[in-house]
Amino acid sequence: MEIEENAALIVVDVQKGFDDDGFWGRRDNPEAEGNMAALIDRWQATGRPVVFVRHDSRQAGSPLARGSAGNAFKDFVEERRGRGTGPEVLVTKTVNSAFYGEPDLDAWLRGVACGGAADGRRAQVVIVGIQTNMCNETTARMGGNLGYDVVFPLDAMHTFDLAGPFGWTATAEELTRATAVSLHGGRFARVVTTAEVLSAA
Repeated sequence: MEIEENAALIVVDVQKGFDDDGFWGRRDNPEAEGNMAALIDRWQATGRPVVFVRHDSRQAGSPLARGSAGNAFKDFVEERRGRGTGPEVLVTKTVNSAFYGEPDLDAWLRGVACGGAADGRRAQVVIVGIQTNMCNETTARMGGNLGYDVVFPLDAMHTFDLAGPFGWTATAEELTRATAVSLHGGRFARVVTTAEVLSAA
């Protein structure tokens, strides 16, 4: 695997509100935050572009509501903001996809960060953060549709157990696996590990 010198790291919704177990329930992958931090550090050390995405929830009672303590980035993310030598932007959103936020992520990536590769290769983005099967997956799908080469390090994100229709439930691990199979098998993204990305970057 090759990670481009101008590949953008998109850090999705790593906010304190996701630590509210009473609201979200059981999560998977306790190693996620450490892997996210390692990737941010590598991107900043190499001058690659970094996008920090924050979800400003409009849902009543949400731990991610704008103005609430839970809306803030987790400490390990906040302390890294602004420390890189490459381009950086904060995108705020109220829906799942980071491509429907402010400022316009697609325009920023193409105009400021990734640009167009001279040899015709697609601009590359690496997606990490919370939640695997929600905002991360939605952003990856839209990125794939927009023509980006999407890299999805599955162990640099996490999600929660979830209840659905018909009395069905799925564990966080089952949802993570379904997301990986759907994105990779459907060619929306390349699902990889943090170690693979760090080795290539």
